[in-house]
Amino acid sequence: MINLDFNRKLSALTKGFTPVIDAEYEAGDYRFLDLSVDNIVLKEVDTASAEAIQQYIDTFLSKTGGRVAYGGYLEKRSIYDRSIYFNNEDPQLRRNIHLGLDIWCPAGTAILAPVAGKVHSFKNNKNYGDYGPCIILEHQFEDLQFYTLYGHLSLESLANLRTGQFFEAGERIAFLGDTHENGDYAPHLHFQIVKEMQGNEGDYPGVSTQNNLPFYLENCPDPELLLKINEQHNSPKL
Repeated sequence: MINLDFNRKLSALTKGFTPVIDAEYEAGDYRFLDLSVDNIVLKEVDTASAEAIQQYIDTFLSKTGGRVAYGGYLEKRSIYDRSIYFNNEDPQLRRNIHLGLDIWCPAGTAILAPVAGKVHSFKNNKNYGDYGPCIILEHQFEDLQFYTLYGHLSLESLANLRTGQFFEAGERIAFLGDTHENGDYAPHLHFQIVKEMQGNEGDYPGVSTQNNLPFYLENCPDPELLLKINEQHNSPKL
């Protein structure tokens, strides 16, 4: 069962649009992107190809007048079928429900801490289709404790990082990685909120099976509670 009190306290930490990428991008630059299995246009896109996905996103942003594409929380996707890391050979174990919010923008974009926190852990997750370089921050506000995960970063982002390092809200914590270092994806940030890390360090599941979804729905609240991108309308599927 979703803890509404936890979510209410979480949402109260930020007021209005709170960037997690370079603040040069304003809320009006964001466009909601549908990468779900329900988007029939994706049937014409080679979703196993990072280049094809990037071309699709570039076209989408050009047609909608946006600079940043975002979306994906609880979205069921077919793009993970390309990797055995997501157990696609067994339908019962197939992980294809996305637990974070993706923000699609150029490699090298600065990644910001939406709220103050310290480094819990970090790691380069090298599986094909995995996070690549990933940072997890720990946050404590009175009796409210949680973690935020930042996946698909640049290798450089981990170079001088240390456990316990503190970042203020809005401070740069990393840079976005390119396809060759981010798990073979078009450049994007995977941003996820986690209540309990379950002993994980530098990594946490970002995609769920249908059977495990009730647990992850409770343990990974909607990132929009913090970011409040607040798109006023859904863009058409292109």
